[in-house]
Amino acid sequence: MKQIVMTLLLAVVALTATAQSAEKLYREGKALYDAKKYEQAFPKLKAAAEKGHKKAQYRLGRCYEKGRGVAESDAQAVVWYQKAANQGYHKAQYQLGKAYKDGEGVEKDRKKAIVLFEQAARQENADAQYQLGKAYMKGKGVTADEKKARSYLKKAVKNEKGGDKILQKIKDDAKDGDEDAKRMLTLIK
Repeated sequence: MKQIVMTLLLAVVALTATAQSAEKLYREGKALYDAKKYEQAFPKLKAAAEKGHKKAQYRLGRCYEKGRGVAESDAQAVVWYQKAANQGYHKAQYQLGKAYKDGEGVEKDRKKAIVLFEQAARQENADAQYQLGKAYMKGKGVTADEKKARSYLKKAVKNEKGGDKILQKIKDDAKDGDEDAKRMLTLIK
């Protein structure tokens, strides 16, 4: 019995050490990424991502998508976004949804995009809420539904994390003559 308890205790300690080292690698990598030192950030983020750190996996996807510290690869970005999305990380769910919507790194699939946007929107991701509002407004990947479009668009522009930027983008696009943006403005009044 003592042997089993000691084995379990050692396993817990090993898992905790791995998680802590992944978190440390992520924090160091993110700090370098934020400082635009992408070549230095990439190996730290990759090491944390390979240990299963969902935010590192997402950030590694961004590195591949934008060619930051590594050769640009939409396919590799999708691989890492998928890993983080599988762990429920809303930013990765949104980015993966965008990849499916646009057919970047994966075959275009609006229905998969909608599912991913819905997952992220439930976690208050403003960009996903905006994408769902547009999808319901235009009937892209879903049946057009003005009530749902209005609801998602209002949530997006009122969202504390990024809503002001989304509203400004809609206003700017409407000012530039974008008919969809003009329609969005009438929906969110």
